[in-house]
Amino acid sequence: MLDSWRVKGELILNCNCTIFCPCVVSLGRHPPTEGHCQAWIGVRIDEGHAGKADLGGLNVAMLLDIPGLMARGNWTAAAFIDERAGKPQFDGLLEIFSGKAKGTTGLFNILVGNFLGAERAPVEFSTDGAKRRLNVGRKIVGEIEPIEGAAPGSEVKVVNTQYWMGPDVTIARANKGRVRAFGRVWDFEGRSAEICNIDWKGP
Repeated sequence: MLDSWRVKGELILNCNCTIFCPCVVSLGRHPPTEGHCQAWIGVRIDEGHAGKADLGGLNVAMLLDIPGLMARGNWTAAAFIDERAGKPQFDGLLEIFSGKAKGTTGLFNILVGNFLGAERAPVEFSTDGAKRRLNVGRKIVGEIEPIEGAAPGSEVKVVNTQYWMGPDVTIARANKGRVRAFGRVWDFEGRSAEICNIDWKGP
């Protein structure tokens, strides 16, 4: 297990909820709007390490398939790790995003009953104004954009939460949300999305 790790950057997520994901404020105790949760996640790592391996500049994507209440577990998960990662970086990111490295993502080790594995892939995370895009070849094609608040050009945020990903979450909507991977065929255009600054660490 890693003696220390950190991942600092930005996370984007798009799920099948028809309105903003109830899990953020209910901490997984309220059911998703469709009764189950299916989501893709993109993580841009600005700074970080896994042991002695530098993780800065790498990207990771994940798929989550959750049958009911998030807090009850039995999740299925899979990861795509930036093809630019060397072996120490790949191995460290796999430990972190499978939950084996404990710390912030240690809950994956508890809640994920079926980890489908991790693939090396061209994980591209880009920003265009307020829009965020995640592309993993043709496997994930996503674009999300914050919803606008009362003041023109302002974003709507939920702040000071106990959400495990991060306390402050920007509410967004998906312009694109296509997944074709690990037996999943999802299209979440127009569905709930979120943006969150992250600072995860462990163990």
